[in-house]
Amino acid sequence: MADQPTILVVDDEKNTREGLSRALGRRYRILLAENGQRALEVLAEQPVDVVLSDVRMPGMDGMTLMKRVLARSPQPTFILLTAYGSIESAVEATKTGAYDFLTKPVNLQHLEHKLQQALRSRGLELENKNLREELDTRFGMENIIGESAAMADVFDSIRQVSPSRATVLVEGESGTGKELVAHAVHRLSPRSNGPFIPVHCAALSESLLESELFGHEKGAFTGAIERRRGRFEQADGGTLFLDEIGEIEPSIQVKILRVLEERRFERVGGSQSIDVDVRLIAATNRNLKAMVAAGEFREDLYYRLYVVAITMPPLRDRRTDIPLLIHHYLSVFNEENEKQIEGLTPDALDLLGSYDWPGNVRELRNLIERMVVMARGPRLTVRDVPIQIREGTGQIVAVRKGGEHSLQEAERTMIQKALKSSDGNRTRAAELLGISRRTLHRKINEYGLRDES
Repeated sequence: MADQPTILVVDDEKNTREGLSRALGRRYRILLAENGQRALEVLAEQPVDVVLSDVRMPGMDGMTLMKRVLARSPQPTFILLTAYGSIESAVEATKTGAYDFLTKPVNLQHLEHKLQQALRSRGLELENKNLREELDTRFGMENIIGESAAMADVFDSIRQVSPSRATVLVEGESGTGKELVAHAVHRLSPRSNGPFIPVHCAALSESLLESELFGHEKGAFTGAIERRRGRFEQADGGTLFLDEIGEIEPSIQVKILRVLEERRFERVGGSQSIDVDVRLIAATNRNLKAMVAAGEFREDLYYRLYVVAITMPPLRDRRTDIPLLIHHYLSVFNEENEKQIEGLTPDALDLLGSYDWPGNVRELRNLIERMVVMARGPRLTVRDVPIQIREGTGQIVAVRKGGEHSLQEAERTMIQKALKSSDGNRTRAAELLGISRRTLHRKINEYGLRDES
């Protein structure tokens, strides 16, 4: 039967080989090898579930055979057959990869029991291995949604670079998902059990960033009341992600370059060198090469960062992914808001597909959240698409609700709904509408909604 487990019996004694073949042949597919070299040839030709091998054989013994086979992939399960005088070495073998051992002459009932145990254990191992691979493939990049050719290139690059120690530079416009790439590279790397430490460089001043990255000693500056470990120390054994590295001042660039070259640094106000094992992933929405040419970014650091580059495409260059992203975020925000929006009407989907998305995936995500919160019915229609998106596509459409309504009336209704949904919180209402609080305040006055907010 095709689904029978395959057992390879390796023994220099012909009677032993043939006797085991007869005893096991009804339940298993049996392969025979008279020595270690022949066993390697058999294993090179076809997969085997269990190798049942004698320990003492002329030429290559069972222990050597096991070590050579277990250095390959896929690995079969090993059960060793040994005489009483070799039990000590067989016990040692179980510490270096053998599943178990049996003494000769073999008790067939005991052997059958061991084989069943070994095959169950092997099945669980393979199931766990396949599950881990599936999780790595699916969930290592779980938040990066896309099936376009551009995204296929991104996924391939992530899979290729992740197992290495190489520094990675993730390029792309704001909102394309650069930090998700960094998370995926870390998740699929040998450092996945170590820390992932993100630093958003653009949000910190030069002095704060230096202390944030390298830490400081007590008394290093006013307010430094105790020693503080920096992000490089926190990321030891893991991954440090520097977002918007193009915003870093030259004085900090020099220190980052030194860490990349020497794997060591000093805290601010300190003199003791600290060694770290950190993988660096950097991201930027700027053209670092142009910045180098303009003297705004160190050339030596640029080439240290540009070991492997992954470019996240803007959403307008992968429009075929828009329906996938919409479906994903619709599911997310349905659950968060206890809604049951079924989907988008074809014209609404076409409208979103024709928009250029200057804010990329982040903008799409925020839009779907607003549309779900503000939804008037079980499906999202053109009426639910905010005015600024319709204007951005050049498709200013009339909105219907029991008759023709002007865009102004539709806008007034949307503002009322946003204010109601946010319990009058104008900041939150402005976020839902995708406009500034100042614009919302002006619109409230324009439509006479002051008392309704």
